[in-house]
Amino acid sequence: MTTQGFAEGQSIFRPPLFDGEDFQYSKTRIEFFLQGYDYQIWSIIEDGDLQTSKPKEEWIAEDKNKISLNSKAKSFMCCSLTKHEFNRVSTCKTTKEMWDKLKLTYEGTDKVKETKIDILVTKYEKFKMEQGESIYQMYNEFTEIINGLASLGKKYSQGDIAEESTSDEDTTIDSSDVDSEEEVIRKILAMSKEKKKKEPICYE
Repeated sequence: MTTQGFAEGQSIFRPPLFDGEDFQYSKTRIEFFLQGYDYQIWSIIEDGDLQTSKPKEEWIAEDKNKISLNSKAKSFMCCSLTKHEFNRVSTCKTTKEMWDKLKLTYEGTDKVKETKIDILVTKYEKFKMEQGESIYQMYNEFTEIINGLASLGKKYSQGDIAEESTSDEDTTIDSSDVDSEEEVIRKILAMSKEKKKKEPICYE
């Protein structure tokens, strides 16, 4: 019987592979994968190794389980990296140190992150459909901005998106009736088509 192999991304048992390209995309995929596999392993990556206060010869089952989870977290992280990226973090002692080093390398310091957020917020606030652009293209661009902000810790609710995108005084969307960014965009487009140009008011 022939054994069928799985390429990266085709198996729920194989972590996403990060090769140095598009860290925000890989970061989110790795996070979701590990949370789904074992949330405690993801907590180890985010918060640090589980600690034991006893020497190795006095470990009980609980202590051994903690050490096992720490090792599994590091194993998953190593399996998620190409050789080049692994060499970048191979001297780190804990999985959290490895993860933090990757984030620092590809996201930068807090100051750099703030600058990136400012740039994306500006794009978000000035977002509009360009002439000749399809709804599909506009939606992809809009989603990329929102996801980029979310990956840097800046998140908007669907209500915020609707309110910001329809800030004119005569244009509103009920945020309780909004389920997705795509629905927000479709409603905005529909409203913009219905909206008539107002006659200028002349003052004597």
